[in-house]
Amino acid sequence: MFTGLIEKIGTLESVYSTSMGGTLTVLHDPWDSPVTDGESIALQGCCLTAQALSDRRFRCDVLIETLSKTNLGEKTQGSLLNLERALRLGDRLGGHMVSGHVDGTGVARKLKQVGRDWEVEIECRPTLLEYLVLKGSVCCDGVSLTLTSVSDTTFSVHLIPSTWNKTSLRKLEHGSTINIEVDLVAKYVKKFTSQKQGSTSSLTLDDMRNAGFS
Repeated sequence: MFTGLIEKIGTLESVYSTSMGGTLTVLHDPWDSPVTDGESIALQGCCLTAQALSDRRFRCDVLIETLSKTNLGEKTQGSLLNLERALRLGDRLGGHMVSGHVDGTGVARKLKQVGRDWEVEIECRPTLLEYLVLKGSVCCDGVSLTLTSVSDTTFSVHLIPSTWNKTSLRKLEHGSTINIEVDLVAKYVKKFTSQKQGSTSSLTLDDMRNAGFS
């Protein structure tokens, strides 16, 4: 699990892909504790398994499906990548709960500076939008953000100066592809309530507790 709070910006050193899969090698400033073989790390919001090469470099194998269904397949040598290492038991939980499993992609349609902040409007398919609510959470390229508007075709988020300056989102342009992971709780609630459709019983607090919500 992750929080959507980016720890470092890495640089794509090399990318190798075939019809069977791909490999990404990422450069970064050293962490206090080096990346270890087999640990989970999120690249642009995609949970991958790291193979440690040095204190400044790691490699990840990537499925063809991941390359085709996220924006990792569009990245080239020198691209900036948001990096977050997986949570450890006892870590402070900021942002929101993020699984690192990208639900789909959107496209940046508008970028506008509003005071100190940047407003980004993102177009995505309706099957993603149905999980988004005003003031709720969404993960964009691995960054935990708060929704400021939701329409039938788009949603908007605001990026404070720190987020703009310290993540790869500062490289967004009109038409950029963005990885989207909707709120994990929203997915569970929607699945649970959809199973209730057609039933004569209604959703109760006891139902929610039995499903794991407290």
